[in-house]
Amino acid sequence: MSDRKQTNRRDFIRGTTAAATGLALAGSLNIAQTAHAAGGDELKIALIGCGGRGTGAAHNHLSSCGNVKLIALADAFADRANGCAKYLRKKHGDKVDLPAERIFVGFDAYKNVLAADPDIVLIATPPGFRPLHYAAAIKAGKHVFMEKPCCVDAPGFRSLNETNKLADEKNLKVVVGLQRRYQKSYLEGIKKIHDGELGDLTLLRAYWNGGPIWVRMRKPEQSEMEYQMRNWYHFVWLSGDHIVEQHVHNLDVCNWAKGDHPVEANGMGSCHVRNNRGIGQIYDNHFVEFTYKDGTKLYSQCRQQPGTWNSVSEAIHGTKGVSNGQSGRGGRNPLEREHMALVDAIRKDEKLNNGWYAATSSFTAVLGRMATYSGKIVKWDDAAANGPSEMPEKFAFDANPPAMPDKDGNYPMPVPGRYKPYSIES
Repeated sequence: MSDRKQTNRRDFIRGTTAAATGLALAGSLNIAQTAHAAGGDELKIALIGCGGRGTGAAHNHLSSCGNVKLIALADAFADRANGCAKYLRKKHGDKVDLPAERIFVGFDAYKNVLAADPDIVLIATPPGFRPLHYAAAIKAGKHVFMEKPCCVDAPGFRSLNETNKLADEKNLKVVVGLQRRYQKSYLEGIKKIHDGELGDLTLLRAYWNGGPIWVRMRKPEQSEMEYQMRNWYHFVWLSGDHIVEQHVHNLDVCNWAKGDHPVEANGMGSCHVRNNRGIGQIYDNHFVEFTYKDGTKLYSQCRQQPGTWNSVSEAIHGTKGVSNGQSGRGGRNPLEREHMALVDAIRKDEKLNNGWYAATSSFTAVLGRMATYSGKIVKWDDAAANGPSEMPEKFAFDANPPAMPDKDGNYPMPVPGRYKPYSIES
């Protein structure tokens, strides 16, 4: 095997080991949450990214974990930072200590948050920023909760794995918001699959088919960078497209069930129904055929079109039957359980790094997008090594993002047959 392939394989083995650790920890939470999550010395937390999911993540953490205090937050925009602070103060009272001097704004605000010396950093900025913020937090010696997906391109994936290694070396705990890994029904269902209930797996299917996503219209005073960041879902450099931003959940379940990641993908997609004129550049539908190294196929659909068949689900087929990946019902909200697992691992000093499987599943989604955009068969190893960067050269409100509008105000769309999946041809 080449050095690159050996490295990829080692990273995946470490990732599946970390996944098993996360599975065991999450499965033990019914006992651990009472014995440990509420006790111990106070832990200081900080938030980077104060949109809806960031505010929700901080709320989940403060609601479920005892003896924690929010001491700082950061966002690119003052209105979001201040709105988040107001909401969390109202909901959580004394668990929130946010004087004005610890509410930071701008592209470099994350650096000020880290300088405020929290124990735990919650990262919920748009996905394109997550490799940068994750690396900074781990280098600063902080435990991390990071929302999914964790990257939007190959350089981001490589950065994640380097940071995962550093987190392990520093004995830092990392949890990622792929909350199905902390959902009781999935924990029990995937365990049955791993125990052989379905026999040998023969086929996997994954769906995130739904209606349209939100749009935030342009305001006259906004620069191009501000418009795109406010409307972040609709730009590849920020969201990765909806196959990455949303469908990663379903692809993660399939990788979890399979205990592996695909080695190649081919697919098709388009923006067929959504009117993207002057709005953004992402597709409204993707279909991907992923192939694992043993030849097993994963068929993947995601769609954002009104009046069509909706499904957010997975199906795992084996020689002895088929499963939706779940078994049983009930259990605490997984959006809270993941935060409890992080705090419990910190208090008990137990190994926990979801970053490995999260990077792999995030890049599985990126691989699928590269296949639909290009119309070509895209190989995992080649894409991981040579996939192009989607990020801007400079982060500033007067800088140009990667996709700029034409004279009519419309954005360039990826065109199959023209889009190049590799920055260096393999």
